[in-house]
Amino acid sequence: MDDVVKTSTEAQRQEFYGRLATQNLAPLWEVLRGLLPSEPRSKAVPHRWVYDDLRPLLLESGSLLTAQEAERRVLVLENPALKGMSRATATMYAGIQLIMPGETAPAHRHSPSALRFMLEGEGAITVVGGERTTMRRGDFVITPSWAWHDHGNEGTQPCAWLDGLDLPLVQFLEASFNEHYNDDRQSLTRPEGDSLARFGSGMLPLNTTSRYGLTTPIFNYPFARTRAALVAAAAGEALDPHEAVTLRYANPIDGGWTMPTIAAWMMFVPAGFETRPMRSTDGQVMALAEGALTAHVGDKRYDLAESDVAVAPGWTWRSYRAEKDSFLFCFSDRVAHEKLGLYREQRGA
Repeated sequence: MDDVVKTSTEAQRQEFYGRLATQNLAPLWEVLRGLLPSEPRSKAVPHRWVYDDLRPLLLESGSLLTAQEAERRVLVLENPALKGMSRATATMYAGIQLIMPGETAPAHRHSPSALRFMLEGEGAITVVGGERTTMRRGDFVITPSWAWHDHGNEGTQPCAWLDGLDLPLVQFLEASFNEHYNDDRQSLTRPEGDSLARFGSGMLPLNTTSRYGLTTPIFNYPFARTRAALVAAAAGEALDPHEAVTLRYANPIDGGWTMPTIAAWMMFVPAGFETRPMRSTDGQVMALAEGALTAHVGDKRYDLAESDVAVAPGWTWRSYRAEKDSFLFCFSDRVAHEKLGLYREQRGA
């Protein structure tokens, strides 16, 4: 009898749900547990891209089409759990861009913010808002939202870098715009190094404003400076058990993150040091600038060589052990989490 009553009740509910659907309505109680889990469960999964494996494919793309034909010749780093979505994590896009000698990637601008982390080659340049900068290995270079930018290679060897954008986040907000410049390259209106001289020397103009709104006015943070700062900081006090020595790239105007939606930092893990596990709500993309590092992400172990890229999805345990002195570049959506009051982290024993 009870089974008959249950069957009848279920039939009534399904009939009711069918009528709700005709009015574009749905019962919250059927989906509530999925909408409000006890803790985050990222759709992304841990993954690692070995640079030595993808490099031949990257160079092959250089023989198949020009930078002008492609506009941006990039191999997208797709998270295995997010195929076809151009996502490395839930909210961050990542890819490896190639510029061959003498090429220009035409000028354009877009509302998503972008970063470049130089991996290989000499002679790469990028021009942002009329100022050019030379990109050297390990440099962190920013393209602010809606800033004109083009790239080139004035050297004799291929140049490649890691691209990072908040593209999935901006697409989710349905706020993406794109525009092409009226020429392949911009006219230069400022000398190279102007932004770093004005804003990156521990001094600021008296009337301090950024030409790029909420984004730092510095658009190249050289690796040589970053590395020296990390090594000096390591000598100054004991290593943090979870983060070794970690310094974030900062906006000199307000001391905050360099971009309104993308946080970026670099970690120095001295040889032989092993960090304790920790996790946080932000999904992270990491690239090894120098050294040899073993990363434990969730239940995965990745032995990272220089220029390898890996992802740690949000709320996934991660820890690192350095075989050599290692410098790990990272970016994530942490700044957005913090501004929305959603950022949380947990440090393991």
